[in-house]
Parts: sequence; structure tokens; C-alpha cells
Amino acid sequence: MTTRTENLLSRLRAGEVFLADGATGTMLQSLGLEDGRLPESWVVEQPDRVRALHESYVKAGANLVLTCTLGGTRFRLAHEGLEDRAAEVNRRAAELARQAAGDGVFVAGDMSSTGQLLAPLGQLTAAEAADGYAEQAAALVEGGVDFLLVETLSDLAEARAAVEGARRVTDLPIFVTFSFDTHGRTMMGVRPAQAAKEMAPLVEGLGANCGRDPDEYPAILEAMAAEAPGAILWAKPNAGLPHLNGDDVVYDASPAFMAEVALRLRQAGAQIIGGCCGTTPEHIAAMSQSLAH
Repeated sequence: MTTRTENLLSRLRAGEVFLADGATGTMLQSLGLEDGRLPESWVVEQPDRVRALHESYVKAGANLVLTCTLGGTRFRLAHEGLEDRAAEVNRRAAELARQAAGDGVFVAGDMSSTGQLLAPLGQLTAAEAADGYAEQAAALVEGGVDFLLVETLSDLAEARAAVEGARRVTDLPIFVTFSFDTHGRTMMGVRPAQAAKEMAPLVEGLGANCGRDPDEYPAILEAMAAEAPGAILWAKPNAGLPHLNGDDVVYDASPAFMAEVALRLRQAGAQIIGGCCGTTPEHIAAMSQSLAH
């Protein structure tokens, strides 16, 4: 019997395009998550709201949702005093996403930066980071995810540590995406072609998320595709350029604009398309309609 994971990979390799969900953090903040708190805290405190957010994206047309675990390593969970509950938080988050997704929608186990610089720039060693990622990945797999996504990265060493840690505990597919938010580079100076060259041999897919402007994405994807022909490409830009309105960060892109962005991303070769910060279920619904044609 074909598993969901095998089904997803075969369809991607056949050229199918999938619509991922939108933002998690900014959406939970709009629902009452206090500034400065990790979204993962609501996995424990407000699980029904987290599940309802996943359900809203499924209803909008997403056929792939991310777990609420971007900050789910024990290193970042320490900000909430949850470092010793990392396995519980990640497993529960995966269960919530799985419940919302059912059998017809795929679930990505979401992982991201530790929030610390790796040695020699910082105190955290690559081996310690890999241990943390292994702990997180194992719990996500136990909770029922179909594959793993390591996203919003800027450092190749951290990306390698994440993949190494995850590979210790699972043979599920891994996707890696970087945030190119500094003049076409990541914060650590990595260019799209460099990221593709280093990471494509290690993972099943790669791409970009977050960043600054969706208009920058086609060039990013083309650079990656040129360096790693045949790679499955992922694109999840923010809902337009952020700006400050008082103390609030606002994303002004309309659902209609993001619907056009989705078409441009598909034209540029992306096979998994969604939205990052500022993207709502309304944006995803518009993107679903545009990609259906």
C-alpha cells in the first residue's frame, strides 16, 4: 500500500503543483497571542485555536499544512520555559495538524533556526544543534507528519546540522528553505545558487520562504534550478513588503496580488507554493483559485 509520503513524492516528481498554507505566527497574533510569546506556547495552552487555524487553511484550499513548530527546538522553547517539554510540544503540534488535515491533506513537520549563532561565531556547536534537531524531528514523526521542512534559514552550517539530526531519526523526505532578505543573500551572506549547490545533494527539495518582496522570488528559484536541475522547488513568500504602522508590522498585499504571485511562482518552477508572514486564509483561497486555472 502506498503511504501518504510516497504519494506526495511521486506526484511532485511527476510535476504536480501543491498549495501550502499561509502564516502561522502572524495569524495567531491576530487571534490574541501576546507579542513576544512563541506560537508553540499555544500548542500547549490553546490547542483548539491552533487546530482551527490549520482547518481554516484546509478549507481555503491548501493541500499541505505546516505544524506550529517553527520555534520548536529546545533552544528556542527555552524562552517559554518549555525546553524540557520539547518532545511533547512537537508531538502534540503534529497531532493537531494531522487532525485538521485528515487523510487528504499533507502535513509538513516544521523546523527552523535554533535562534543562536553556531560556533565559532556563537556558543552552540553544530553537534549540539544536530542533537536538538534530532529530538524535534523524532517527535514530529511520532505525531504523524508526512515529511520535514527546515525553513527560514540563513546559515548553511545550521542547515547541515538540521538535516544531519533529522536523518538520524527518520528516513522521511526533508525540504530546506532559506530566507534571502539581504540584497539577494541570506543574513549570513548565502546566495541562492550556493544554497542549492550545498543542500540539493542532501535533501528532497529546496527553496525560499519569508524574505522581503515576492517579486524577488522568480530570480531566486531560477538560480536554484540552474544549480540543481530537477530539484523540487518550494516558494513561500510574505504577503508583500512589510512596513511599520506605529509599533505593528503590516503586510499590505491583497489576496488578488498573492493570487498573481502564485501564478508567477508556478511559472518560475515552484511546485510547492504558499505564503509566509502576513498571509491569511483569504490569501490562500485566492491563490487556490488562481492555481486551479
